[in-house]
Amino acid sequence: MIAIGSDHGGYELKQNVIQYLEEKNIPYEDMGCHDKESCDYALFGHAVAKAVAEGRCERGIVICTTGIGISISANKVPGIRCALCGDSFSAKMTRLHNDANVLAMGAGIVGTNLALEIVDVFLNTEFSDEERHKRRIALIETL
Repeated sequence: MIAIGSDHGGYELKQNVIQYLEEKNIPYEDMGCHDKESCDYALFGHAVAKAVAEGRCERGIVICTTGIGISISANKVPGIRCALCGDSFSAKMTRLHNDANVLAMGAGIVGTNLALEIVDVFLNTEFSDEERHKRRIALIETL
Protein backbone atom coordinates (compact mmCIF):
# COMPACT_ATOMS: atom_id res chain seq x y z
CA MET A 1 0.00 0.00 0.00
CA ILE A 2 1.26 3.46 -0.95
CA ALA A 3 0.34 6.53 1.10
CA ILE A 4 0.03 9.62 -1.08
CA GLY A 5 -0.57 13.24 -0.17
CA SER A 6 -0.19 16.74 -1.48
CA ASP A 7 -1.08 20.33 -0.84
CA HIS A 8 -3.02 22.46 -3.33
CA GLY A 9 0.13 23.09 -5.39
CA GLY A 10 0.64 19.38 -5.89
CA TYR A 11 -3.00 18.36 -6.21
CA GLU A 12 -3.12 17.94 -10.00
CA LEU A 13 0.12 15.96 -10.13
CA LYS A 14 -1.10 13.82 -7.24
CA GLN A 15 -4.22 13.00 -9.27
CA ASN A 16 -2.00 11.94 -12.18
CA VAL A 17 0.08 9.72 -9.89
CA ILE A 18 -3.11 8.19 -8.46
CA GLN A 19 -4.24 7.38 -12.01
CA TYR A 20 -0.86 5.70 -12.62
CA LEU A 21 -1.20 3.67 -9.39
CA GLU A 22 -4.70 2.57 -10.39
CA GLU A 23 -3.54 1.55 -13.88
CA LYS A 24 -0.75 -0.54 -12.30
CA ASN A 25 -3.16 -2.03 -9.70
CA ILE A 26 -1.05 -0.62 -6.88
CA PRO A 27 -3.16 -0.07 -3.76
CA TYR A 28 -2.93 3.41 -2.22
CA GLU A 29 -4.38 5.59 0.48
CA ASP A 30 -5.02 9.23 -0.43
CA MET A 31 -4.18 11.30 2.64
CA GLY A 32 -5.37 14.56 1.02
CA CYS A 33 -5.69 17.29 0.07
CA HIS A 34 -8.82 16.74 -1.97
CA ASP A 35 -9.06 19.92 -4.05
CA LYS A 36 -7.06 22.98 -5.14
CA GLU A 37 -8.15 25.17 -2.22
CA SER A 38 -5.15 26.66 -0.40
CA CYS A 39 -3.97 24.43 2.44
CA ASP A 40 -0.88 23.66 4.52
CA TYR A 41 1.56 21.09 3.10
CA ALA A 42 2.88 20.15 6.54
CA LEU A 43 -0.36 18.39 7.48
CA PHE A 44 -0.30 16.14 4.43
CA GLY A 45 3.44 15.42 4.57
CA HIS A 46 3.03 14.39 8.19
CA ALA A 47 -0.03 12.20 7.48
CA VAL A 48 1.77 10.27 4.75
CA ALA A 49 4.93 9.88 6.83
CA LYS A 50 2.95 8.70 9.86
CA ALA A 51 1.17 6.04 7.78
CA VAL A 52 4.55 4.75 6.55
CA ALA A 53 6.26 4.95 9.96
CA GLU A 54 3.39 3.05 11.62
CA GLY A 55 3.55 0.35 8.96
CA ARG A 56 0.06 0.95 7.56
CA CYS A 57 1.67 1.74 4.20
CA GLU A 58 4.89 0.36 2.74
CA ARG A 59 6.00 3.61 1.09
CA GLY A 60 4.77 7.14 0.59
CA ILE A 61 4.64 9.86 -2.05
CA VAL A 62 4.30 13.54 -1.16
CA ILE A 63 3.92 16.46 -3.55
CA CYS A 64 3.86 20.24 -3.19
CA THR A 65 4.89 23.00 -5.58
CA THR A 66 8.64 22.55 -4.96
CA GLY A 67 8.66 19.33 -2.93
CA ILE A 68 10.80 21.05 -0.33
CA GLY A 69 8.33 21.96 2.40
CA ILE A 70 6.41 18.71 2.25
CA SER A 71 9.64 16.66 2.35
CA ILE A 72 10.84 18.59 5.39
CA SER A 73 7.50 17.86 7.08
CA ALA A 74 7.68 14.16 6.26
CA ASN A 75 11.25 13.90 7.55
CA LYS A 76 10.15 15.17 10.97
CA VAL A 77 8.53 11.77 11.61
CA PRO A 78 10.97 9.27 13.20
CA GLY A 79 11.85 6.41 10.87
CA ILE A 80 11.11 8.33 7.70
CA ARG A 81 13.70 8.83 5.00
CA CYS A 82 11.98 11.13 2.55
CA ALA A 83 13.94 12.01 -0.58
CA LEU A 84 13.13 14.92 -2.86
CA CYS A 85 13.70 13.69 -6.42
CA GLY A 86 13.54 15.62 -9.66
CA ASP A 87 15.01 12.89 -11.85
CA SER A 88 14.93 9.12 -12.25
CA PHE A 89 18.57 8.58 -11.30
CA SER A 90 18.04 10.21 -7.89
CA ALA A 91 14.94 8.06 -7.35
CA LYS A 92 16.93 4.92 -8.16
CA MET A 93 19.90 5.81 -6.00
CA THR A 94 17.86 6.88 -2.98
CA ARG A 95 16.18 3.48 -2.98
CA LEU A 96 19.42 1.54 -3.58
CA HIS A 97 21.59 3.44 -1.10
CA ASN A 98 19.27 5.18 1.38
CA ASP A 99 16.30 2.81 1.47
CA ALA A 100 14.13 5.94 1.23
CA ASN A 101 10.57 5.12 2.18
CA VAL A 102 8.92 8.36 1.05
CA LEU A 103 9.34 10.10 -2.30
CA ALA A 104 8.83 13.86 -2.54
CA MET A 105 8.35 15.72 -5.81
CA GLY A 106 7.74 19.32 -6.81
CA ALA A 107 4.78 19.76 -9.14
CA GLY A 108 6.23 23.07 -10.32
CA ILE A 109 9.58 21.40 -11.01
CA VAL A 110 8.76 18.13 -12.80
CA GLY A 111 6.13 17.58 -15.46
CA THR A 112 3.70 14.71 -15.42
CA ASN A 113 5.70 12.39 -17.69
CA LEU A 114 8.90 12.77 -15.68
CA ALA A 115 7.01 12.49 -12.39
CA LEU A 116 5.46 9.18 -13.43
CA GLU A 117 8.87 7.88 -14.50
CA ILE A 118 10.30 8.91 -11.11
CA VAL A 119 7.43 7.16 -9.31
CA ASP A 120 7.92 4.01 -11.39
CA VAL A 121 11.65 3.87 -10.60
CA PHE A 122 11.08 4.65 -6.91
CA LEU A 123 8.46 1.94 -6.49
CA ASN A 124 10.32 -0.71 -8.50
CA THR A 125 13.84 -0.31 -7.10
CA GLU A 126 14.68 -2.37 -4.06
CA PHE A 127 17.20 -1.45 -1.38
CA SER A 128 20.65 -2.89 -2.17
CA ASP A 129 20.94 -4.31 1.37
CA GLU A 130 24.70 -3.74 1.23
CA GLU A 131 26.40 -3.55 4.61
CA ARG A 132 27.90 -0.08 4.00
CA HIS A 133 24.47 1.34 3.20
CA LYS A 134 22.83 -0.36 6.19
CA ARG A 135 25.59 1.08 8.40
CA ARG A 136 25.05 4.59 7.03
CA ILE A 137 21.28 4.41 7.45
CA ALA A 138 21.73 3.23 11.04
CA LEU A 139 24.07 6.15 11.64
CA ILE A 140 21.50 8.60 10.28
CA GLU A 141 18.89 7.11 12.63
CA THR A 142 21.11 7.58 15.66
CA LEU A 143 22.20 11.17 14.98
